[in-house]
Amino acid sequence: MSLETLAQSIHAWGIAEWMRSSLKAMPVIESIHVMAITLVFGSILVVDLRLLGLLNANRAFTRIAHELLRLTWGAFAVAAITGALLFTPNSITYYHNTAFRLKMLAILAAGINMAIFEFRTVRGVATWDTTRTPPAAARLAGLLSIVLWVTVIILGRWIGFSKGYDFSIPEEVQFEF
Repeated sequence: MSLETLAQSIHAWGIAEWMRSSLKAMPVIESIHVMAITLVFGSILVVDLRLLGLLNANRAFTRIAHELLRLTWGAFAVAAITGALLFTPNSITYYHNTAFRLKMLAILAAGINMAIFEFRTVRGVATWDTTRTPPAAARLAGLLSIVLWVTVIILGRWIGFSKGYDFSIPEEVQFEF
């Protein structure tokens, strides 16, 4: 089954039809999605700013991460569920939407960045946990995380204002000034 066929199947699901026909479903679910993403980004931002040595530099990284990352994962789960619900009624349109595809790639890249950080950089946390400035690898992970999550947010908003993109320039467009 191709991805386009899968998108067409999702579009035909009962929940997709309910989302399209309900006057309240889309705004309520989208509001919950936006609040969840806000919580995801806000909690990750605090951890990333600590990695950059810009916030809570006197507190141990492990303590900040422990306090916030459970909240992050809970909010991420809510964002993923509500995002999937928002995808269903417009799956065919989103499948062809460049901003949607780029958003999914940015989320994947953020996940890869986090995995590399968790499985490589955090191994040596005992040596830098309470230092004001973590090692370069930790700072890079924090910076990449911020850039990727800001990209996710921008592309998420872009999706709402686009129905896909054709980057070709129409022949009738004249660039003579």
